[in-house]
Amino acid sequence: MPRNLDMVALRSFVAVADAGGVTRASGFLNLTQSAVSMQIRRLEEMLGVELLDRSGRQVALTAAGEALLGYARKMLALNDEAMSRLTRDPHEGEIVLGVPHDIVYPVIPQVLQHFARSYPKMKVTLISSFTRVLKSQFGRGECDIILTTEDGVEPEGETLAELPLIWVGAPGGMAWRHRPLRLAYEHNCIFRQSVQAALDAAGIAWQMAVESDSTRTIEASVSADLAVHTVLAGSEPPYVERIAHGGALPELKRMKVNMYVADPAHSTTVTELAGLIRRAYAARNGKQQAVA
Repeated sequence: MPRNLDMVALRSFVAVADAGGVTRASGFLNLTQSAVSMQIRRLEEMLGVELLDRSGRQVALTAAGEALLGYARKMLALNDEAMSRLTRDPHEGEIVLGVPHDIVYPVIPQVLQHFARSYPKMKVTLISSFTRVLKSQFGRGECDIILTTEDGVEPEGETLAELPLIWVGAPGGMAWRHRPLRLAYEHNCIFRQSVQAALDAAGIAWQMAVESDSTRTIEASVSADLAVHTVLAGSEPPYVERIAHGGALPELKRMKVNMYVADPAHSTTVTELAGLIRRAYAARNGKQQAVA
């Protein structure tokens, strides 16, 4: 009697081959590493061959693994096509989207609203954190899409916008006039070191007056005129305003808003969500250029 290959195990095998390792593949599949490893072992035992070369630091395919990969892709593609055509709503599952705190607004709520209308059965889990944390999670396969704020962009990333950093303080506040200049930042904020360097280059004394892991704490401290902060232009939080310092504070550099999408994207809906984000930023960039 013919034996049947396990489609779940095949999907894990293809994910490991595409991701280059069990760790990232487990993140894409929302499975534990041990579960993915067990499925690969099950395939190997069924076929009587080793599919992965585990002797090096990185997982590589054996000759048998390379031979199976082509068949596995075809089988999964046929399976997914059949499911899409024969089920009433093929777009079900979860997408994990990571976005830094300071650029959640105004783009992301609009994108999520649009996506929910098109794919009502897809769950989008939004993670709001710092760029360093999000890139680490993405590297482990825990996020499908992340946005970042960075000086540059890595080869697998895509720049959506380039925005200047601006000084913000309490409405009508005076903290920006004090010396040493009192700063308020989250511990993991990627902007703080470049801002400190700009102040040093301008010969302006400064002190880190407020430090916290909570963005709300920073916003409250700045709105109380206890310190100043920096954000990307257009993402000013409520109860603070852009400081009209007239050159008393240094001009700050521009930062890139980048997008990274898991490769391979585990569903067409990941690609669609990335496209919505891309188009939303393109529209926003067009509006800002028109105003300028």
